[in-house]
Amino acid sequence: MSRASEPELLVLHAVRVRGTADDAAVAERSGVSLEAAREHLLDLEAFGHVTWAEFAGTGGWSLTERGRAEDERRLAGELGADPTGRAVAVVREAVAAFGPLNARLLKACTDWQLRPGDGGRLDVNDHRDASWDGRVLDELADVVDAVRPVLAALAGELARFAGYDARLDDALTAARSGDGARVAGLGAASVHGVWMELHEDLLATAGIPRGAEVAG
Repeated sequence: MSRASEPELLVLHAVRVRGTADDAAVAERSGVSLEAAREHLLDLEAFGHVTWAEFAGTGGWSLTERGRAEDERRLAGELGADPTGRAVAVVREAVAAFGPLNARLLKACTDWQLRPGDGGRLDVNDHRDASWDGRVLDELADVVDAVRPVLAALAGELARFAGYDARLDDALTAARSGDGARVAGLGAASVHGVWMELHEDLLATAGIPRGAEVAG
């Protein structure tokens, strides 16, 4: 049965996967109310797990090294609480399946931004070639379809993995409707942004530093 994470862990983990986020973004990502998110963030700040910083009129919370260690401790405890070991097995299987899909998605996002030019060089994609862009969007759709069973298995054990597929679908639908920024644009609303959050979420849950899964 899928297990729900504790609200404070959801808030702490939301800061981790978003990188930098204000109160509203943390509340949206964690699925708790704005008031609850603020309370948890202040508690986490008091323990030195998160810190607030502002630049050019905008601000956000980010994880401290102590907070990263706390997040990893809580995630490990969450996995270890399953006496059957099923959750650990599902996470390991997801990491193995994710690697090839990650390579395909990153290649597609690069193809969205760059395309072959004269003399073998790469030029910035001006998006005037509908066939090229269409092939890239089809590849992204194939990758999203391929990751669905991985996400379903994860969400079947850990409820916080639910919703990634819907967010990927939303970004792809917007991209097909003409909003090119929803492919590889900055922020959490693009296909690339959602995928990067999923990547960080999966590696953190498995206790694998980013990059180590490639080396492994």
